Amino acid sequence: MNETNDKILQVVNPYDGKAIGSVPLTSWEEADLMLTDGSRLYKDRKRWLPAYKRIEILQKAASLMQERSEELALQIANEGGKPLIDARVEVARAIDGVELCAKELGNLSGKEIPMDLTAAGAGRRAFTFREPIGPVVAVSAFNHPLNLIVHQAGPAVAAGCPVIVKPADDTPLSAKSFVEILYEAGLPENWCRFAPCDIATAEKLVTDARVAFFSFVGSAKVGWMLRSKLAPGTRYALEHGGAAPVIVDASADINAMIAPLLKGGFYHAGQVCVSVQRVFAPKSLAEEIAQQLASGAEKLKVGNAIEESTEVGPLIRPPEVERVAEWVKNAIDAGANALCGAKQLSETTYAPTVLLDPPEDSQVSTQEIFGPVVCVYGYDAIDQAIEQANALPYAFQAACFTNRLDTAMQCVHELDAAAVMVNDHTAFRVDWMPFAGRRESGYGIGGIGYTMHDMTQEKMMVLNHFNPAD
Repeated sequence: MNETNDKILQVVNPYDGKAIGSVPLTSWEEADLMLTDGSRLYKDRKRWLPAYKRIEILQKAASLMQERSEELALQIANEGGKPLIDARVEVARAIDGVELCAKELGNLSGKEIPMDLTAAGAGRRAFTFREPIGPVVAVSAFNHPLNLIVHQAGPAVAAGCPVIVKPADDTPLSAKSFVEILYEAGLPENWCRFAPCDIATAEKLVTDARVAFFSFVGSAKVGWMLRSKLAPGTRYALEHGGAAPVIVDASADINAMIAPLLKGGFYHAGQVCVSVQRVFAPKSLAEEIAQQLASGAEKLKVGNAIEESTEVGPLIRPPEVERVAEWVKNAIDAGANALCGAKQLSETTYAPTVLLDPPEDSQVSTQEIFGPVVCVYGYDAIDQAIEQANALPYAFQAACFTNRLDTAMQCVHELDAAAVMVNDHTAFRVDWMPFAGRRESGYGIGGIGYTMHDMTQEKMMVLNHFNPAD
């Protein structure tokens, strides 16, 4: 719903389309100067900020964010459509993430390399340490407009890398606020630049040879396309989406798992890369589980995210609502049983929907829905369910619900996922754990400490203890 002209990006509330702000677009000439400045800054090692100074800046930034937490939460809800109850959680996570960036600096250490393992190395001492990798370009997504930028730009600042932030077109205000908070906390402006821009400018920015590291969160189509055009030597991390599977076995406590499945499936209207999408349950339990999910989904309040009572907000743009509606209709026409929802509530909202046994080849079964839809499938044998869960080209986070240790271990071992949650939903995450998509779901490992490691590189010193008198 956002509109751009040659110079201005207008930002609107995705529920009602009301204008809430604007940001000036960065031209290629401006982006080019940012890259030039960042490259020169990195090459002049006398201008690098010492670790203690970076720690001070990050700690001050976290303090400023805490003071403005309610303002930041309202901004997230207003520009991104995430309900206030969840936007407040995002702000709290973002503050923790900034503090974690400062703490993780102590872990960016090297090690001593044993040199006398052969005669060739005898008489020498060697050790490694880590240096910043160079200029970073961070291209972000709309669904966590503050926390994603914290995860992309925060580690760059902590590691000592100049960084250029290209926010999502729909949600640039939160990213802008974070960059401005970094300035207020004492970060010189040339260390972190805010660069909302059009597609052509973004592509030139990302693929420029001066970029040392490219951080991307968004669609697989765009991420892999940009990866294919990176300059030689540019390192990268890609975070895309998935179609997260959940395996339920007969021993699971059904009543206990409904609440987490509802949260994992309908949080932010399902617009999360690890949202619960496909639930596999024994045929004898599948309908009961689907009915309980439907009963809970029908009670969820859909509305404007800035209202306290809203539990499910709008989709980010009207075409996304139309797409979800089409996919659900196609699944129903092909035999799926809609137990609730399955209807467009307005131009910008879609009812929380539970589908029972949609065909395996339907769009809701084979592609990332990225909307408020959960599918439940009945299975005869758990091996069959795991095989179906693994059948897609996406692999991110998965889950299983069981009271049997052997079943939990089977799921952990056999599910093709970077993480398997046992008795919890697929969207669970804390910001210091590894977070990664496999296969088409991405490349590299997210999480504050892991990103900081990727944004640094190892250097070794070898000291020859020769005696000139010998």
